Parts: sequence; structure tokens; C-alpha cells
Amino acid sequence: MKEITASMAGTVLNVFVESGAEVNGGETILMLESMKMEIPVEAEAAGKVAEVKVNVGDFVNEGDVLITFE
Repeated sequence: MKEITASMAGTVLNVFVESGAEVNGGETILMLESMKMEIPVEAEAAGKVAEVKVNVGDFVNEGDVLITFE
């Protein structure tokens, strides 16, 4: 199972996918806010979302798992 992790600490601004969604590589799947900057989180490859592990407003630390893929 592939995991997408946070590249830095921040707050989840938007989640653009849900469990079961098919995504393409390079597609923005989540938006983080850190130090007043918006940081897009992209899918590394095409796949199916297994689970979204965060909600809008959650604070995450660097390395926290955000989304898993099947």
C-alpha cells in the first residue's frame, strides 16, 4: 500500500479526494497551509485512494500519513 505523507508541518486547507476515488499522477489531492503559504500535495502516480487519514483543519507534522492508496 502506497502512502502520501506531509512534506512539512502545517494545517490541512482542502482535501480534493475521498476513499475510492481514482486519481492521476501529478493531480493535486490535498492542500496544506504552512507559514502562510499554500502547499499542494500531489499524487505521485495514478491509483485508487484507499483512505483519507486527515480532515480539513487538522494540523499535521512532517512525515504524517495523509492519504493511502491501494
